[in-house]
Amino acid sequence: AAPTPAKPAPAKAAPTPAPAPAKAAALAQIVPAPVPVPVPVPVVAEPAEPPAPVVAADGAADAPAAADGAPAPATLSPAIAAMLADPSASNLVGQQVEGMLDARAPISSQAANVVAQVFANRPELLVPHVPKLAKAIVSRNRRAAQVAADAMPGIAKFAPARVARELDYLRGSFRSALDEGQDGLVRTFATLCIASVAYQKRLEPVLTDALGIAEGKTLLRWTQTILPSLKGEPHARARAVVEGRLEALPRPVAQPIADFLGIKLRPKR
Repeated sequence: AAPTPAKPAPAKAAPTPAPAPAKAAALAQIVPAPVPVPVPVPVVAEPAEPPAPVVAADGAADAPAAADGAPAPATLSPAIAAMLADPSASNLVGQQVEGMLDARAPISSQAANVVAQVFANRPELLVPHVPKLAKAIVSRNRRAAQVAADAMPGIAKFAPARVARELDYLRGSFRSALDEGQDGLVRTFATLCIASVAYQKRLEPVLTDALGIAEGKTLLRWTQTILPSLKGEPHARARAVVEGRLEALPRPVAQPIADFLGIKLRPKR
């Protein structure tokens, strides 16, 4: 019998040539680089209830006054005390101030509670983060706005130049701020005017505008805050705004303001 012819070996596939440099560059443009996943801002946990203040024998709360506009030191939770003792405390505080700007109200409020304790104990740690506090004071979260409204006037007392860098933004945002933010801005602006008369020219328009829109007890409070902070012609113009409103205000509202200004109201006809 004739031998069976051997089957030919299958042809080997030719190796795929490596893409030329031009093709590799084209592929790099088509396939985007992976986008880094943002790291959430850590929030320091707080106790469910704040510690009770120390009460003296006569029943008065023990709250000694602090200098330079900072509040009296408050009792810290262990977690926040550990954060402030950390060598990188400034960065950790910055993360909390950033958390105040979070769109999620629970996170923003919780971060604001931490910042409030930082301001009460180590206010100097907030100075590098004034730009973020400036955004928080005009934010829509009431707790964040309130904490920033308490911190900014205090910081303006011992670091006025740092706060003044944000004046253009703060002045332009005054009308859109919540009541808590507006009140804090008025106190911040008045503090800057007291620190230096050079700030009066920049701040007089927004302060007189505040006196023109405030109502009721707010007008009395802002009058008592703004007028003593101004000198010369700015003081005279701001006072004229308040005096010009007295006749249109209800008597119970106008009388305390008139008493503060040292003027008599005309009898109602």
